[in-house]
Amino acid sequence: MDKSGTNTGNPAVRAVIAVAITAIAAYALFFAATDAAYLWIKAFHIIAVIAWMAGMLYLPRLFVYHSQEKAGSEASETFKIMERRLLRYIINPAMIVTWVLGLWLAWKIFEFRGGWLHGKILLVVLLSGLHGYLSKSVRMFAQDKNTKSTKHWRIVNEIPTVLMILIVILVVVKPF
Repeated sequence: MDKSGTNTGNPAVRAVIAVAITAIAAYALFFAATDAAYLWIKAFHIIAVIAWMAGMLYLPRLFVYHSQEKAGSEASETFKIMERRLLRYIINPAMIVTWVLGLWLAWKIFEFRGGWLHGKILLVVLLSGLHGYLSKSVRMFAQDKNTKSTKHWRIVNEIPTVLMILIVILVVVKPF
C-alpha cells in the first residue's frame, strides 16, 4: 500500500492481468460477436474514445500544475494521487477498449480498407505512443524525478487535441 491507502501492487503482475483480460475480451469480441452487435460495439467504441481523450487532455494539464509545485509538498502529493488514479482507472482501460473495439470495427466493417482508415490507425498509434510517454511521466512525477519544464507540459497538452481533430476529420470526411 502507498501513502494514499491504495494498493499499487506489482506493475508487472498488473500488466499481465491487463493483457490477459484484453486478450479474452478480444477473443470473445472477434469470434463470438455477431454482425448484429455492430451498433453496440460502435457505441461503446465512441464512449471509450471520449473517456480516453478526456484523460489524455487532462493528464498533461495536471502535469503543467504539478511541475510548478515543490517536490514533497502537499500539493505535489495530491497531484501524484490524481495522476495515478486518472491513468489507472480511466485512461488505461479506455485505451484498451478503444483499441479492441476499434480493431473489430476496422476488421468486420471496413476490412482494413481505405486510406482514411490507415491514416486514422497511424494517428491512433501516435496517440498511443503519447499515452506511453504520459504513463512514464506519471511514474517520474511519482518518484519526484520530473525534469521537464512547465512550458514542455503546455506544449504536450496540445498534442492530443491536434491528433483528435485529425482523427475525427478522417473518420467523418474520409478524404482518401
